[in-house]
Amino acid sequence: MDIFENFIGKTWSAEGKWGDGSLFKQVSTFSYSLDSTLVIVESKGFTDQEQTKFGNRNHGIRKWNSEIGFVEFWEFDVFGGLTKGKIFVEDKNLRYEYVYGDTLVSDYWEYVNDNTYNFKVGNYIQGVWEQVYLETQFNSEQK
Repeated sequence: MDIFENFIGKTWSAEGKWGDGSLFKQVSTFSYSLDSTLVIVESKGFTDQEQTKFGNRNHGIRKWNSEIGFVEFWEFDVFGGLTKGKIFVEDKNLRYEYVYGDTLVSDYWEYVNDNTYNFKVGNYIQGVWEQVYLETQFNSEQK
């Protein structure tokens, strides 16, 4: 779980546009729980289709699973949904992989420096981005 050390105690913010032109805005705060065996992520984002209401949107959990040798994640959202998958660690970069509908999707956090990550969402298949839905940057503020 050391890969999350840089995220802990900071609030991360990003804004951008999805491929369909709709807005993306997210503010996430990371913290440890249960003697640092869990990482908890509280995220704010748009909570309505019209993108006029901004508030608590997701509650996330990250945990190392020694049986499969990966960090797993669960994201519970305000709409009653659950997204779950694996996190692949590549140096200081993180790639979340999950199924959304019938599609395999990846979120990629590319380390730039301790307060900046390039962020990409799309279809990452066998080392190639086949389609990209969103590209932006997360920047942090100290808590």
